[in-house]
Amino acid sequence: MNTYTQSINTTDSDRPAFAPRPRNIEETGLTSDFIADLICKYLHANGTADLPQLSENLALSGNILESVLDDLRKRNRVEILAASHSSKGLRYSLTDKGLAEALMALSKSGYVGPAPVSIEQYRTVVKIQSMQHCKITRPDVQKAFQDTTIDQRLLDQLGPAMHSGRAIMIYGLPGTGKTYICKRLTRLLGESILIPYAISVGESVIQIFDPAIHTPVNENNGSASYDLLQGADPRFIECQRPVAISGGELTLDMLETSHDKNTHLSHAPLQLKANNGMYIIDDLGRQRVRPIDLFNRWIIPLEEKHDYLSLETGKRIQIPFDVILIFSANINPVELADEAFLRRLGYKIKFMPVNKSQYVEIWRLYARELQLNCPDSLLDEIFERYQKENRPLLPCHPRDLLGIVRDQCEYEGDTGRATPERLQIAWDTYFINLENARID
Repeated sequence: MNTYTQSINTTDSDRPAFAPRPRNIEETGLTSDFIADLICKYLHANGTADLPQLSENLALSGNILESVLDDLRKRNRVEILAASHSSKGLRYSLTDKGLAEALMALSKSGYVGPAPVSIEQYRTVVKIQSMQHCKITRPDVQKAFQDTTIDQRLLDQLGPAMHSGRAIMIYGLPGTGKTYICKRLTRLLGESILIPYAISVGESVIQIFDPAIHTPVNENNGSASYDLLQGADPRFIECQRPVAISGGELTLDMLETSHDKNTHLSHAPLQLKANNGMYIIDDLGRQRVRPIDLFNRWIIPLEEKHDYLSLETGKRIQIPFDVILIFSANINPVELADEAFLRRLGYKIKFMPVNKSQYVEIWRLYARELQLNCPDSLLDEIFERYQKENRPLLPCHPRDLLGIVRDQCEYEGDTGRATPERLQIAWDTYFINLENARID
């Protein structure tokens, strides 16, 4: 039994206990041949390397690499070179046979980097770091939104929904703050977690770490001494809980493992990168795929808490699905999905326009942020325009209108005064009056 399985009940705060640094090849979950191929590919890409360099870049301890290097040397795949002025000891380089072996390994997988974590080890770590362990309370929610103007009733819906870890559907008019509030919800995700650079299934490698989604909490994470056998497994990088966002560009192909036939690299889909975190599907209904097809894609992951992906070999594998899935739509949910699917979501939360007092609060907030001098008398004119044109008070309007006013001030070299004239220009620029919109 490896150390990952032994420590399955360890608490999240004790990282080395549930993701310990492997002490031997067996504890890596990889074969010696796999590690040998990884070494050969690295040497092919970098020419020569000493043991500390190999250890740091492959995220394996020196004693593990030494045993594999010794075997490679006996099989005439690598040769030992004298230390250079910049190395920390003897250097390793590929022989002609080693070069051939590296090219063969690259034809199967182009991955060169920190050694991957086995799928079994990954499942264990995801389970320990599960979103189900994130306990969210009313004070947590109040703190996360303390500098935001938002209806208390809406917070009292969002808080329990996030606490449940279940999928959430939020809907309402465009501009009611759905995307903005969703991004704020990430403040509730809590402590940092461990993300593997890559996972392996047999000889197949799927890259997971993505700097566009994963934010490291320590830039030096994983750069421990090559002979250190204590501490967390450097094949993981400590990151904030991930948040993936996709909008109208989302297709079903983006939810499957991508395989590049030229580089022989495989990349994880968005929901796999978002494990132990949150995935927001924005602008639901505007994708190039039918909403019903998109919803059907999530039935098994939502109910079974695991997903199925295809490897480049065509083999299907089961992966954990530990994601708070948030659907955000400007369309009535009943027009997007049937009752059976909506029932699976559990939480359906409607975002409404704001009232006058909330609008005023947001207006003043953005006026201060943009350093605009805005007399309260302008608000009376604003509300008259809303009433005359029968427009809802949306929380995005103060930011957008005042932004246009600020642009005018900067263009005219003004110090930042909001005037009725500038507000009129902003209004006419921002809103489209249907009666005057015809161009014929």
